[in-house]
Amino acid sequence: MERTRDFLAGMGLPRGDARDLPESTARFADGGRYRIEIPSVEGPAALRAVYETADALGVPIHRASQGSGIVLLTDAELDELAALADERGIEVSLFVGPRSGWDTGAMAYTAAGRVVAPKVRGADQLVHAVEDVRRACAHGLPSVLVTDEGLLWVLGEMRAAGELPAELILKGSVMLGASNPASIRLLERFGLTTFNVPTDLSLGQLAAIRQATSMPLDIYVEVPDDIGGFIRHYEIADLVRVAAPVYLKFGLRNAPNIYPSGSHLEATAVALTRERVRRARIGLDLLARIDPALAAEMSPLPAPRVRAAVPAD
Repeated sequence: MERTRDFLAGMGLPRGDARDLPESTARFADGGRYRIEIPSVEGPAALRAVYETADALGVPIHRASQGSGIVLLTDAELDELAALADERGIEVSLFVGPRSGWDTGAMAYTAAGRVVAPKVRGADQLVHAVEDVRRACAHGLPSVLVTDEGLLWVLGEMRAAGELPAELILKGSVMLGASNPASIRLLERFGLTTFNVPTDLSLGQLAAIRQATSMPLDIYVEVPDDIGGFIRHYEIADLVRVAAPVYLKFGLRNAPNIYPSGSHLEATAVALTRERVRRARIGLDLLARIDPALAAEMSPLPAPRVRAAVPAD
């Protein structure tokens, strides 16, 4: 195995899982080691609930992400989300809508075929997915969640060519599933900006991944039931220490999967969102008790954005 480990090292990859848990020296550009993300924020009403609950509980918010897809938001909802994001300067990341699991194919509904459910199916759906991203950017929301490697490659090329905004954030969904340093570095080469690692990776595995990439890692502290259901609050300090820069994500155990969401589920979506923010408060309090110095190394909150007025024709 030493020859293999040596070859990996020659490629700039770790020789194995970093079981000694080395401390990450990487940081966000602002010097912070971690930020807070609230996932499954399904529309403007849910984002307003995030703000209200965060203000009440004193929870800093850097990013909100959504799962139902850009395609299921109206133009007015996209504009409202953009205005709410600008109000506090946060990033709002929207899921690319088209995916196999919502298409007419059968494989995604079989026990063995569920792995294809989040992927883009067919060339037409690839076009549809790109159009979904174009629409989000046109409404001032240049951050999207991607679950398909080919789509990621195309979007990265389009960003480089100026077809999409240079500031477009390509956020790798947890459903991408890449679990080792080589796979994650490859995704970064395709254009990935930030990556939600699988929910069940050990600290040593995360530390090894950090050695192979400089991009932020998005890590669930509390995991929805359908992707593991783990509650890792007591690892929160170690997660920051070995994997910085990280987005700490607070999902919710014992909660229904509401994708795709809509007005028929809005009350549930808002209630779940409020509890996710409460879980974030619990996590931050625990981090402060475990390691007060580390807790103080959070990125500062972003400043509100003021967009330049569009000149009249």
